[in-house]
Amino acid sequence: MLRENEAYLKERVGVGTSFDVGFRSITLIKTDIQLYYVTGLIDSLIIQDIIEELVNLNEKEKERKKVAEIIKNRLLHQQVDNVKTMDEAVDQMLSGLIVIFIDGERFAYVVDVRSYPGRSPQEPDTERVIRGSRDGFTENIIENTALTRRRIRDERLRNEMMKVGERSKTDICISYIKDIADEGLIKLLKEKIEKIDIDGITMAEKSLEEYIVERRWNPYPLVRFTERPDVAANHLLEGHVLLIVDTSPSVIIVPTTFFHHSQHAEEHRQAPMIGTFIRWIRFLAIFLSIFLLPTWLLFVMDPSLLPKELSFIGPNEEGNIPISIQLLLAVIGIEFLRMAAIHTPTALSTAMGLIAAVLIGQIAIDVGLLSPEVILYASISAIGSYVTSSYELSVANKAVTVALLVITALFGLIGYVIATTIFILFLASLKSMRTPYLWPLLPFNGKALLTTFIRIPTPFANTRPSIVHPKNIYRQPKNN
Repeated sequence: MLRENEAYLKERVGVGTSFDVGFRSITLIKTDIQLYYVTGLIDSLIIQDIIEELVNLNEKEKERKKVAEIIKNRLLHQQVDNVKTMDEAVDQMLSGLIVIFIDGERFAYVVDVRSYPGRSPQEPDTERVIRGSRDGFTENIIENTALTRRRIRDERLRNEMMKVGERSKTDICISYIKDIADEGLIKLLKEKIEKIDIDGITMAEKSLEEYIVERRWNPYPLVRFTERPDVAANHLLEGHVLLIVDTSPSVIIVPTTFFHHSQHAEEHRQAPMIGTFIRWIRFLAIFLSIFLLPTWLLFVMDPSLLPKELSFIGPNEEGNIPISIQLLLAVIGIEFLRMAAIHTPTALSTAMGLIAAVLIGQIAIDVGLLSPEVILYASISAIGSYVTSSYELSVANKAVTVALLVITALFGLIGYVIATTIFILFLASLKSMRTPYLWPLLPFNGKALLTTFIRIPTPFANTRPSIVHPKNIYRQPKNN
């Protein structure tokens, strides 16, 4: 029987061909035993300890009929299970578990001693805070679930594992609190994940997102990504569900609205009044990043729309190129710099920024390519997009800004009004996992809208957002 297993694994997994697929055959109480594992996913010292413990049984045990029971009792590890099919055995081995076959038995033991390679938890670059924890999610799904479990030591916290990909067999964990999260949402997510039919999702959480939300060509993010365990834990307590994908440090939060993407952990690390001030500044930055450039272009095209007190607004020198073209060139140029900064080594990025700011900007003004006002307003719009806490939201807003610029340049005031109206209606029509995207503004919920714009002190934030349909709406016990 072991020979059949060995032949099957040689053909299926490449035992003896792939250098990282380990195989060891030993004799225990006159019974042949085979161990299979992937060397890169398991600590070699653990394998040595298991083999040493099993080999030592030859001097202590003699009952051959009870060899399977003896082996199970000697596997001194926290998770030991058995599988009855070769497909299960292969999946478990490729996930980092040791598979142990015993001659004459119709099952195999699997020992969970996986040790995935990866970096240690550290603060994510995109979600830094002045005060607060400095740990962040990593590419290891086991560590990621532990980081949330450390913050929510509730016996009702559930971490359910699923696999996606015929070839990649990527682990996906659905994390939620049983007596808070909406069962309908959990069921819907499981159904969507089970229906995924693909060979692999090597792009991890981004590929998964495109399967679970129907976004088509919609640029706006319908799920929220975070690399901070404290942010993820806070959303769990609100009634949201997390999707943790192995090999990715970004955790998916569902459902989310437009206003979820404008929040940041820093607001909750400061005093309520300061947190509210920061939140208002961020909302202003988001608004300016979308509407500043097309609105200014409209005033330049039709100065009569400006009141006398603001008549100074406008370019003093138009330059050799129409203002609308200048704005598009400035927006595209800033995007060039942003993409260059991503691909530029850290040691050179500062120098590149200085060159772009001092040389390119000044020379563009001197030769008449861009006017100083274009540089000013394009810079303010760009800063507003950088202030936006969600990178996905900032990029979507940038695309909308370009569209508004083009329509305003072509059709003037009428185009600006119609395009802005369509944009707002478009956002109002979006839904994230059956959740209205502009809630609590549309549909209107006064109390929730107040908590959106004002950072409520923690002792008074005693209810969960109704939009996630939590089973238990009270975050703190009510005083009787």
